[in-house]
Amino acid sequence: MLTYKCFTQQRVNEFDYSIFPIQKDDVELIRVWRNNQMNVLRQKKSIGKKDQEKYFIKNIWCNLDSDYPPQILMGLYFKDNLIGYGGLVHISWEDKRAEVSFLLNPERMENFELYKKDFTHYLSLIKNLSLKQLKLNKLFSETYAFRERHISILEEAGFKKEGIMKEHIILNGRPIDSIIHGIIL
Repeated sequence: MLTYKCFTQQRVNEFDYSIFPIQKDDVELIRVWRNNQMNVLRQKKSIGKKDQEKYFIKNIWCNLDSDYPPQILMGLYFKDNLIGYGGLVHISWEDKRAEVSFLLNPERMENFELYKKDFTHYLSLIKNLSLKQLKLNKLFSETYAFRERHISILEEAGFKKEGIMKEHIILNGRPIDSIIHGIIL
């Protein structure tokens, strides 16, 4: 099992949900999910199998033994089945902050109540990990403005709107705002 040196406990549980480090067997499924949801990601083109593997080798697995990895990716499991993933990216260990990322299996996203339940548990788990094990002080997120339901879940979980980056990206030829949320742990 792949583990992060910086964790005192690799698995964090809450009811039937848990998060733990992305495993090699998860990488292909994550690639498919990413390619199916590029409109909500900073990803501009489809990811091939070899590119996905190279990314994890170069950017994730090589940092597992670091006390201060630049990013941490975790699988979200429901009853031990991978249903999503996310993590902490753009980590500033010196400033004790990180950006939260999250992506759910597209089939689960079709049911908003299920998406809300999954995302809410993920946020609770990642906040717990961030505060108790990593001793971070702040989490933040960037969300495209058209994702109103996603934003509502963040806000219900305690994230506060901190700003708007006007016309921050171009999506399908249209300028889109990005909304920044943050939470002090």
